[in-house]
Amino acid sequence: MTVPAAARGRAAGSRARRRLALAAVASLALGALAGCAREVRTPPAAPGTGYRPPPQGRDFQAADLVKSDVDSVAEIHLRESLASARLLTEKLYRRNPRERQRGGHASPEAAVARAFDPRHGWRFRELGYARGTEALQLAFRPEFAGDRVFAFGVGLASMLMQAYGDQTEFYLLDTLDPQKLYNAARNVEIAAWKLATARDAAGALLLLSNEIGAGPPNLSFEREIGKLIAYQDSLAIVVAERTNRTIRRVVQGVATMAFLPL
Repeated sequence: MTVPAAARGRAAGSRARRRLALAAVASLALGALAGCAREVRTPPAAPGTGYRPPPQGRDFQAADLVKSDVDSVAEIHLRESLASARLLTEKLYRRNPRERQRGGHASPEAAVARAFDPRHGWRFRELGYARGTEALQLAFRPEFAGDRVFAFGVGLASMLMQAYGDQTEFYLLDTLDPQKLYNAARNVEIAAWKLATARDAAGALLLLSNEIGAGPPNLSFEREIGKLIAYQDSLAIVVAERTNRTIRRVVQGVATMAFLPL
């Protein structure tokens, strides 16, 4: 059937108007992002268990016009990474109850809630306001008298945030650094190695994690750490391909397991 010329003209005009409207909204959104200081946001609370709820649909938002698929993927990777960091912190408190007492927290839940409360910005007086790998290093210093689990959780989560530029929302104007994501994955590996090997002067582990004994082995820490490494490595590859950047691979021996800069 032949479509009348008038109908074709109306359809073409409708499509043109839609394109113009979308372009106008995108231009306004880009202008807003470029013209004002970006607010750094952190999640109100990362999920506290290993359960991952099914994906939830949401209504279209104007900001979606200036968000690429990679931006959305980055937000998901960071959200899942923070959830894993929180779960690891909870599990460490269960295996090391004395640490919660050293930190003066009423319960493990209270300690974790404080560590992941975005109002603190991952900076706490008892850690000397250290964050990132500096806080992680505190957790493994034999002379440190504070809550090692708290230092580990704060350090791990804030190190991940640094790798994502301390942002939780990403748009076309944002550029992630694949090298920082790659380095973050290596830092998680280093933290896992220290967790399994760091000991005090008497030879006892500073923090208990995985357990292989007479009963069923507990390797749940390794599983969650493996997720964290995979999240950062996979996103680093995606971002590197998107930006045509090369990732410098780092090989470290056991004797030189030092955290990488971000």
